Amino acid sequence: MSGVAELTVPEAEARVPGQQGGSLQWARDLVAPALREAVEGLPEPERLVEGYHRGWHEADGGPLRAADGRPGGKAVRPALVLLAARAVGGTAECAVPGAVAVELVHDFTLLHDDVIDGDPLRRHRPAAWTVYGTPSAVLAGDALLVVALRTLSAVPGPRGAAALRELVAALADLMRGQSQDVAFEERARVGAHEYLAMAEGKTGALMGGACALGGLLAGASEHRVAGLREFGRRLGVAFQCVDDLLAIWGDSRRSGKPVGADLAARKKSLPVAVALAADSPAGRRLAELYERPEPLDAADVAAAARLVEEAGGRTATEREAQRQITVALRALAAAEPLPEVYRQLHSLAMATTRRDR
Repeated sequence: MSGVAELTVPEAEARVPGQQGGSLQWARDLVAPALREAVEGLPEPERLVEGYHRGWHEADGGPLRAADGRPGGKAVRPALVLLAARAVGGTAECAVPGAVAVELVHDFTLLHDDVIDGDPLRRHRPAAWTVYGTPSAVLAGDALLVVALRTLSAVPGPRGAAALRELVAALADLMRGQSQDVAFEERARVGAHEYLAMAEGKTGALMGGACALGGLLAGASEHRVAGLREFGRRLGVAFQCVDDLLAIWGDSRRSGKPVGADLAARKKSLPVAVALAADSPAGRRLAELYERPEPLDAADVAAAARLVEEAGGRTATEREAQRQITVALRALAAAEPLPEVYRQLHSLAMATTRRDR
């Protein structure tokens, strides 16, 4: 990692029983028209960047010549908004503005994060900043944030006002987490508890906000919304743990991003933070490698991955992911969801820790 985590789950495990096609295609289909309409309202330069970023067209605006992966991702965050609304007895349709806003904010974070980290790839394609330049990518992200807020501000009545406040609160936590993540790069050590607090903001806040938005737009009580929010936040931290594992031991052909880049940049992801804190030969050798002034080459990165695993970073991170899922499901139960939707959200939560590595 240090980038904002992008949720990708195995298609077989992202299934939502009772929905057409048995997968999250139902969420994409429901949200797509409103999402397209929101993006169409952007100024032309920003619209071009976002359309490319989502995989809707080529860099010049022309039709796609080839489709790698799934354009725009798997729509897990929008699905969380829609399912949360259904969990408390509302309809998925009433939560579409929340799903659109969450997806726009997610793209805002990805566009900016690729610039911050200098990541050259996103969703199996050159990242937007490498195609259009840093200023254009940043401005496109800014525009998406504005449109996300405008989308929720158009929802009438108290539910719309509550939803807008929820998204603003999630954004504040997200920015705090991102700021902490950047600050960690200047430190030689980061405690595991510090890292998890950062991840709760940077990744957990938007997923928690997504679930809360669904409940708010469906008119749920404060108690049920709180349970949904906590479910999403814990799910987000669990996902970040798995994302950190994939960044070291994953497959770039599946993730669409270069594996090992975080180690090469000496990021303090959770496996690394745990390993650096270990009072062991492997932990000390990893610290020496991270403190070297010269850049790490491919052999160094491979050695760092082995040392992280030997020092216990991989096992500890896997266990933390499972712990976060357990807490997430407990919070979900407290929200008193409809049984059918609980099963759907449970399935989606479990899929976050079962991605291919």
